[in-house]
Amino acid sequence: MTKVSYRKLRFMDMSKKLYIECESGISGDMAVAALLDLGADVNKLQETLTSFHIDEEFDMKISSVMKSGLKATDFDVILPEECDNHDHDMNYLYGHLSHEDSVMDSHEHSAMASHEHSAMTSHEHSAIASHGHQSHHQHENHHHGRGPIEIGNIFQNSNMTDGAKEVAMTILDIIADAEATVHGVPRDEVHFHEVGAVDSIVDIASFAICYDDIRHRYDIEDTIVSPLAEGHGTVRCQHGILPVPVPAVTEIVRKHGIIFHKINVEGELVTPTGAAIAAAVGNKGSLPEKFIIHKIGLGAGKREYNTPGFVRMMILEERDNDIA
Repeated sequence: MTKVSYRKLRFMDMSKKLYIECESGISGDMAVAALLDLGADVNKLQETLTSFHIDEEFDMKISSVMKSGLKATDFDVILPEECDNHDHDMNYLYGHLSHEDSVMDSHEHSAMASHEHSAMTSHEHSAIASHGHQSHHQHENHHHGRGPIEIGNIFQNSNMTDGAKEVAMTILDIIADAEATVHGVPRDEVHFHEVGAVDSIVDIASFAICYDDIRHRYDIEDTIVSPLAEGHGTVRCQHGILPVPVPAVTEIVRKHGIIFHKINVEGELVTPTGAAIAAAVGNKGSLPEKFIIHKIGLGAGKREYNTPGFVRMMILEERDNDIA
């Protein structure tokens, strides 16, 4: 008969917690990447996303990268080339140059620099706007902006588990409500823009799918989210150049009582999708006094800021005082 130590039995019986550490902020792609690094089922993710029937609108890349000298996972939603996304263009994104000046300036930099991406994908802070701000071209394009109802139908009609659907719908509702509030429009008139719609849909759904997988695989009872670290400065959004944090993030943080702190980093570290994830799954609990770490996952950001540049997730088991 196999002998199992008392210590191991006690650990096996204890509930586990998921700790999401946001010392470099949080975005949708970083959170998904951290869950994948924890061991979320990639095949399940790919198969479930196929059931959305929007395969022709995006590609997905999961890779191993180095961040601050540490091995991490990168999750990248790749849009068709015709979608004009300036996320790699730091000067343009943060409002220091016009796009024309920034394009001129980029020729003076190395080829490697042109492949830098943000710690969050820029669609997350410019993906949503009121229906009235969409261009005529966006209305006529078959990838026109999708509203909360249409996106919700994509989630509900997919092969996502009930748990994943609940998480995805909660994140979607939090973002849509925040955007409706800050733009002063009815919730039903909030639409995801053409460039950002698919990215945002995939990020939200992918987080929900991976989170539900990890939650059940490791019997996670609680999810604890650290205070969200945010940078400063400005960022270029659909409506122009806005201060960091962007209005939707401040509204989510305000409404859901999320602990927030600013750090001395120029740039946007927290996106609406990231803030909505924190609001949707965090139970406002705190780390136990004593615990062991069962598993660690690092989700990489894509730009180089003066921060570690990743979201770290840990599966913890609380440790009682009577365990030696």
